[in-house]
Amino acid sequence: MTSPIVRRRRLSAELRRWRVQAGMTLSDVAEELEWSPAKLGHIETGIRKWPSVMEVSALLRLYGVTGGRREAILTLARESRLRPWWTEYEDVVPSAYVGNEAGAVAIDSYAGTLVPDLVQAPEYTALLARSRGHDDRLVDRMVAAYLKRQETLDRDSLNRYHALVEEDALQRVAAWPEVLHAQLRRLIELAEDSRRVTIQLLPTSAGPNAGAAGPFTVLEFDEGESSLAFVEATHGGTIVEEAAGVARCQRAWRGLMGMAAAPRATVVTLKHLDLLT
Repeated sequence: MTSPIVRRRRLSAELRRWRVQAGMTLSDVAEELEWSPAKLGHIETGIRKWPSVMEVSALLRLYGVTGGRREAILTLARESRLRPWWTEYEDVVPSAYVGNEAGAVAIDSYAGTLVPDLVQAPEYTALLARSRGHDDRLVDRMVAAYLKRQETLDRDSLNRYHALVEEDALQRVAAWPEVLHAQLRRLIELAEDSRRVTIQLLPTSAGPNAGAAGPFTVLEFDEGESSLAFVEATHGGTIVEEAAGVARCQRAWRGLMGMAAAPRATVVTLKHLDLLT
């Protein structure tokens, strides 16, 4: 089943579409149902307000939506309120982003000086967690959360996962040979065995690139939904929905791809590095 967060976004879009089709403004609906315009606005944007099935039913009745269409939207409302697994790990993962990641059909990820989350080996994730000052309990939780997230790569609904990995991200853990070896093996295994995963290495020798502004990921969805981008930052990162912002990330992605080694050449380099570790 698609992520509840993706369901919420679809539900908001459906309710907004049917209101417009009914020729009603936010104020019209709010007056008719004796709701505040702010409440309805939050429902239609998916911000803070997750509507109950009764509230959605009231809206659909007002908009004249009946039959199979009504039942499909009510099903969306029910599924959007389910509690997903990642809410149990909000102390170690960005819940809003992971909810969108779990429903994407294509993921393009660039993590700068880190290895992208979904292709990290557990040993690498643990080292990263310790570098952030996490105690043993949080280290274990972060590893568990990342392993759970990585199940995304086995989803039948995922068409493509494409990671661009900076060579420098691997060299940064060279002081921990066992970690580097585990990470290299993880990348090689995914690159060779997974039909959904593409990995390309960005050589340090290629010089400055379009990723200098920082890590980002572009998510694509089915059913005609717009793509999203997630731009990472020290404060936790930002989900970008505005089309121009997503397009800028997509341009940066294409620029990085143009500088990266081909997938087959990447595997050769990774195996060479593994022999030297």
